[in-house]
Amino acid sequence: MTPQPFPVSDLVASRRPHRKDAARNYDALLAAAREAFAEHGAEASLEDIARRAGVGIGTLYRNFPTRRDLFECVYADEVNELCQVAEKAADLEPWEALTTWLNRFAGYMVTKRAVREALNDDSEIFQACRESMYAAGGPLLERAQHTGHARTDMTFTDLLRMIAGITATTFDDEAQRERVLSIALDGVRAVR
Repeated sequence: MTPQPFPVSDLVASRRPHRKDAARNYDALLAAAREAFAEHGAEASLEDIARRAGVGIGTLYRNFPTRRDLFECVYADEVNELCQVAEKAADLEPWEALTTWLNRFAGYMVTKRAVREALNDDSEIFQACRESMYAAGGPLLERAQHTGHARTDMTFTDLLRMIAGITATTFDDEAQRERVLSIALDGVRAVR
């Protein structure tokens, strides 16, 4: 299967610095922001993010002049990772490819909830991310449906909403989240 370009991958690449040390700081800031947003929501402290990344607040502002810039880059980076997972999973058996991607999608939903209210549905970043996510994950569902592994009476949007609903709740631990997700995916699997 030939990998297809996703709109968000170009966007992510264009924002990442080229110098190695600057790129390393940028990546550390994105990782720290993702972690902080998952723990504290959209109001996570920028000073805490810089500290977690091991850089000064000036480095954070050089890379992300506004909080919105940071939200957009974290969001785009998460979607870019989803696209990369889809590319890697495409060579797996259809059901395994789909569930591999959906498990990563469930993890992505934690970050999305934290930064979602800061992004406008009409923004260039949001639109590019949506297009990329559908272009990456949609074919995995279609392939699973065509091979008889997934039910055919659902759309990709139906599937994403189901997973988003599941991840919107609080779980006792990671094992419980995985168990509930597995139960839901059993409902997606075609009866053979």
